[in-house]
Parts: sequence; structure tokens; C-alpha cells
Amino acid sequence: MLTATYTLVALSVEQAHIRLSLLSFQKYVASTLNRQQSLTLSQLEYACETLERLYQACHWRKVELYLIPALRQATERADQLLDELSRLNASALAVVRRLKHNLEQGVQDDGAAQAVRESIDNFCTALLQRLEKEEKELFAIARSAICGEAWFAIANKLLAHDAKVAEARRSGGDARPPDAEPIAIVPRQAPPAGAVTELDILIPGQAPAHAVARKPMRGTVQRAGAGK
Repeated sequence: MLTATYTLVALSVEQAHIRLSLLSFQKYVASTLNRQQSLTLSQLEYACETLERLYQACHWRKVELYLIPALRQATERADQLLDELSRLNASALAVVRRLKHNLEQGVQDDGAAQAVRESIDNFCTALLQRLEKEEKELFAIARSAICGEAWFAIANKLLAHDAKVAEARRSGGDARPPDAEPIAIVPRQAPPAGAVTELDILIPGQAPAHAVARKPMRGTVQRAGAGK
């Protein structure tokens, strides 16, 4: 059981990193958009890009890559819970698709800031609920259902995963999980996902040491009539 404990602790560290990113962005959006009625195109673009990166990071977590497949093989006891987790994922993805569609169509209605804030809050809430259910319910089922040899195999995969990510960083290459493919998010395809430890959700006013510099935001073109 020591291997199971080690594995679940390692997964919990990854969960905590994602949770912090979600909470930080949720707090930033709430404090910024609460003071606005209209929304600039660059703000909407920034929101879409950040939600896309958060969704990608959640999708390529080690829980998704290694623990859930092993659990599906070990037992059917988690099937109902996994369906609930999938629904939370679908809810978050629907927010990303809707906001990206609005960006592509140039939708800028009165009260857009409030609507976007609520959408982002729903996105973050859905993924935060998923993280909580995984830690409180999924991990408990996994601990009792997965056998010792399977835990040893998962731990080896985690170590190999981390080694490949570290090597990719040193060489300046792509730190994605092996064989990872971008998630198709309508209307355009999402960029390849980086490793969770490379998540660069840049909150204005913060400068995380691991953050990767991004290009400046495009011009802040207000909705027609917004300044009147």
C-alpha cells in the first residue's frame, strides 16, 4: 500500500496546482469584470485563451492518463462516478466553445462582461467540483479496488512521465505527454497542451517563476457605442 500512497500523494500535488490556477483566474475575473458593463475584444480573447489552457491542463493530468484507465480495468464500481466527472468536463467544455464562438462572431452585447464573468465562474466551478470528487471519492475507490501490481505499474508510469517532461524542458522541446493530441474545440483547434507543471496562466500583476512569456494582447477595440 506504500506504492498506492505515494502515487495518490503525487497525484494530489498535481491536483493542487490545477486548483490554484482555477481559483486565481476565477478571482481575477470576478474582481475585474465586476467593474465593467462592456467587454473589449482583447479581454474576450484573453479569457478564451486562458480557459482553453486550463481545460487542456485538466484533460492531460496524470489522473486522466494513468489512474482512471487502471481503475476502469480494475472495477465497475467507479462507473457512475466517472460518468459524473465526464458531465462536469462537458459542462466546462461547453463554456469554452460558447465563448470562442462569440469571439469568432464578434458578439458584443450590453451586459457582456457580466455574462462572460458568469460563464467563467461556471467553468471554474465545474472543474473545481471535478477535482474535489476525484480526491474525495475516486481516490478512495482506487485505493481499495486497484491491486498492488497495478499501483506499481502506475507509479512507474508517473516516474517515466516526469522524466520525459524534465528532458523535454532541458532540450526546449514539447513537454506534452507522449502521444498526446490537441483537443478539438470548436470553432478552431486548441493548441497542443503542455505539461501541467508548465501551465502559464498569467494573471495581471503576478509573475510566476515558471511562466512562459506571451505576446502582448491585441488592441482593445471596444464594442461600438460602448464608450457613449
